Amino acid sequence: MASVFEPSQSTSRQPQGPSMADTLPSIAFGFDDLRDRMARFTTKFDAFIEQGRKRLLEERNQFRMNVAELQEDQRMKKKDIEILQLKTNTHQQVMAKEAAEMQAMQTQIASLTAQRDKQATTRDALREQIAATQKDIEARLAAQRAHAAQQESQARFNVPELDFWVTYLCMRIEGAGAEDRLKFVYTHVDEKNWDREAWFELCTGSRDYDVRHCRPKLEREKVERVLERVNETRELSVLLKGMRELFVEALKS
Repeated sequence: MASVFEPSQSTSRQPQGPSMADTLPSIAFGFDDLRDRMARFTTKFDAFIEQGRKRLLEERNQFRMNVAELQEDQRMKKKDIEILQLKTNTHQQVMAKEAAEMQAMQTQIASLTAQRDKQATTRDALREQIAATQKDIEARLAAQRAHAAQQESQARFNVPELDFWVTYLCMRIEGAGAEDRLKFVYTHVDEKNWDREAWFELCTGSRDYDVRHCRPKLEREKVERVLERVNETRELSVLLKGMRELFVEALKS
């Protein structure tokens, strides 16, 4: 048996001459050149594809923009048509409204004409009614003046004393339009205008006197102080002199 460390017979054989592969003719295939050409073709082809893709993308975007512009133009035209239609409808409504107003005006004119004719026939009757009303007013004023004269002579006042104060204080007494009121009118209270008048209305309906109205206006507190003295003393002269003093003081300020 042979040892495992001994070489086999096949490995120990020595070549005895050139092999058949060595005797074949050498052929130059040009793999490097083909590889370079394929690389350049691939680069050009990729560039062509990329340019085509970009051109296609640009054309697509331009197409979308054109479509969007057309849609916007269509929308604007549609909107313009709607506006024109709205204006047309509004104009028609205005024309119809004006026609209705014209008809209403004509009806109103006819009604006013009829009213004018009717009023012309009743004008004389109204004038007669106005004249009768004026007579009634004059009668009422006469009755009021008579009542005022009666009030002046009421028993609570001392007529001779009152006449004295009327003359002394440049004053006159008038009716105030009610049974329980008297109006006292003063003159010579304004140093700049002796004819200027000042007056107050005295209410005599209750036990205590009260001043309801006066011109020019006086401070209510001062009037109340005068009324307190009058109601305490029951002297009308206190009221007449006190109110005159207040008017003189008010017209000086």
